[in-house]
Amino acid sequence: TEFENVPAITLEMLESTHLVRPSALAVSTTQDRIREKQFLRNHNIPTNNFAPILIEEDLVTSFSQIGSTSAILKTSRLGYDGKGQKKVDSLDDALQAFRTMKKVPCVLEKFVPFEREISVVMARTASGESVSYPIGENIHEQGILDMTIVPARVQDSVSNKAQTIARSIAGALNYEGVLAVEMFVLSSGEVLVNEIAPRPHNSGHYTLDACATDQFEQQVRMLCGWPPGDTTLHSPVVMVNLLGDAWGQSEPHWERLARHSNVKLHLYGKKEPRMGRKMGHFNVLAKSTDDALKLATQLKREIREFVEPVETNNSKIEY
Repeated sequence: TEFENVPAITLEMLESTHLVRPSALAVSTTQDRIREKQFLRNHNIPTNNFAPILIEEDLVTSFSQIGSTSAILKTSRLGYDGKGQKKVDSLDDALQAFRTMKKVPCVLEKFVPFEREISVVMARTASGESVSYPIGENIHEQGILDMTIVPARVQDSVSNKAQTIARSIAGALNYEGVLAVEMFVLSSGEVLVNEIAPRPHNSGHYTLDACATDQFEQQVRMLCGWPPGDTTLHSPVVMVNLLGDAWGQSEPHWERLARHSNVKLHLYGKKEPRMGRKMGHFNVLAKSTDDALKLATQLKREIREFVEPVETNNSKIEY
């Protein structure tokens, strides 16, 4: 599998007669935020303070105990790209958010004023051999990944710590396949695990052009029982997500990307652009991360210039 929302019970049934990678246990652990957080706590892997929320009374008893007046309430299942979560600054906020989420199981997490978000994309074989890609630094807009900068602009000590944590998680899950671990880097240098994804990850899309083996080939290699592919980074790179927001009454100006031999465009073949929908990405390779980031930021703006906004439900999408 390469999708965490396959029902775990289905994978458990398949495991009785077939080889399943990643295992049903690994997928069931990472597809539920409460179970995932408890797994991290049980294995002494650093994460932000949290509390499971099943009923309103859990919020009343837990809000002050997590150690902050600001928190994030997240649905335990199916949330992604900022969906299914809300920042809350008081108990009343939290109760209202829980009701808006229709009182499904949630996890309440302490709000962490992190310095950077990073992610480790790695792979682990059935025999326990693991390899990691260079760490990516993630920049979000409105809860959705906007850019990934590689190598991440962090000290070697932080990078080593993050890689060690990711390997510990993979080992504890007895994981087989490609795994992504999102982490927060605090100003103190402390690294906290935010979420685990049991699959190739958006923040690993840079590997398509910047690495000897991309994350998708690596997934095939792991699931087929082949040895890991080379994860060497050819050059610094910045990956830019392309959301439906960039579309107007015509497509964005792809020719402005094509002018640069070091820019690689990937479109996903989705016919209908929508606000917040991931339609593709482009990778900018350069001699330094600063050069790649400068050009990526420039091109992100240029491909949207002079594009007429599309009308949806009689209201215009404003750029």
